[in-house]
Amino acid sequence: MSWIVAKYALTAALVVLVSEIAKRSDKLGGFVAALPLVTLLTLVWLYVERQSPEKIANHAWYTFWYVLPTLPMFLAFPALLPRLGFWPTLLACVLITVVCFGLFALAVRRFGIELL
Repeated sequence: MSWIVAKYALTAALVVLVSEIAKRSDKLGGFVAALPLVTLLTLVWLYVERQSPEKIANHAWYTFWYVLPTLPMFLAFPALLPRLGFWPTLLACVLITVVCFGLFALAVRRFGIELL
């Protein structure tokens, strides 16, 4: 049980750290947020918990493919925020990401990559 609490605490601290950096510097906050810190931490958790190398490699593989359709959201958010406000923009970006992911999953299926 203490291991799970430590995982939550460290992971939560990472999110808080990124938000605190972003408050002080837009560029540095964006840079740190763009680093795959959560993915790296997840890979470490999987390794420490003795998951198979195949499972760890699969996590990295699918993370790559799932990141690509999220990228349009980062362009849409700053464009929509002044027009719609925060919450509607956030909702629109979630919808944009879901649509992009669906279309992307259909596109890569032709190459033998099954994301759904």
